[in-house]
Order: sequence, then structure tokens, then C-alpha cells
Amino acid sequence: MKKEALAAAKAAYEIEYECIKEMLDYLDDDAFAKAVELLKNAPRIGASGCGHSGIICQHFAHLMCCIEQPAKFVSPAEAVHGGMGFLQEGDVMVFASRGGKTKELLPILDICKRKGVKVITITENLESPLATGADVVLKQYVNRETDKYNSQGTTSSTALCMIFHALQTALIEETDYKNEQFALIHPGGAVGERLNK
Repeated sequence: MKKEALAAAKAAYEIEYECIKEMLDYLDDDAFAKAVELLKNAPRIGASGCGHSGIICQHFAHLMCCIEQPAKFVSPAEAVHGGMGFLQEGDVMVFASRGGKTKELLPILDICKRKGVKVITITENLESPLATGADVVLKQYVNRETDKYNSQGTTSSTALCMIFHALQTALIEETDYKNEQFALIHPGGAVGERLNK
């Protein structure tokens, strides 16, 4: 391995560590509380994004299911071909878009508004269409991506993931979710074995 490659790899740890540490300065307590309240009371939760954001949205949907808040990833492509039938009035859609202008998500935002689906947007751009059209906006902060070109979705994915982890952590407290409940729906693997002893 080139010494430059190893140095870059070690620097990646520092970049992402600094990002997560600095993210707390951008946490709006009121907006975060509103997001938790919407998610807590939603009969169903959708999550949508493109590229790396979409992949992390799939993780978020699974996190919600793990605490029995029914959720699914809504593919931007499928959403405008009938997929938005999953969400009804009173449900919640979570959009993740660093720039807040992802073209594939804008038609879905329109559908949400027409159906009475509440919208939470996670973005850096608070003036973007996905932010201004949302019921709640959570600020995403990214210092820089880890690669030397500052172009790969690395730190930005970690930052989005951290916001989703914080939401799930808060919801466990808000709903008084018990480990015994998790044991019932997670009998598989080493975690299931430990929970069900």
C-alpha cells in the first residue's frame, strides 16, 4: 500500500469524527422534537432519497421497524408509479437530500401535500424546495467528504446516519419501547440469542 493511501485512510477517521462532533452545534431542539412527535404518532412512515441518501433511508426504515414503528423505503422511481399508495393522510414521509433539490423527490413532495402526508426533510439547504415544502426540517451538517476530491458520499452518509440513529434513540425513550418487545421480533442471530435467553 502506498504511504499516501494509508495516510488518507487514517485522515478519513479524523474527518468523520470531527463532523459528528460538530453536528451537535446544528441540532435544533425544537425541530428535532417535532420530528420525533410526528414519527411517534405516524401510522406508517416512508423514507426516500437517491444514491447514498437512499441507501441510508433504507437503513432508517429498518431502524423504525426494529422499534415497531411501521416503515418502508419508498423508491423514488416506484413512488411516482403507484408506490405512494403506501402512505395515507396522517402518515409521515422522510426525505433525505443534502442539497434539498433532488429532482426525483420533488414530485413525491407534491403527492405528500395533496394526500395530507406530513413531511420531514433532512438537508443542508434550508432554503431548498424540499426544505420549504416540509413540515419539519432537520439540518444536515457536513464538513467535507473523506476523499481528496471531496466528492464521494462518505462523511455525508455518516452524518445522515447519525441523525437517523438519534431519532431512533429518542423514539425508544418517547414510546417506552422495551427490550422484551425487540426480543419477540428479533429471534435471529447472536442478538436474538442474547435477547431471548
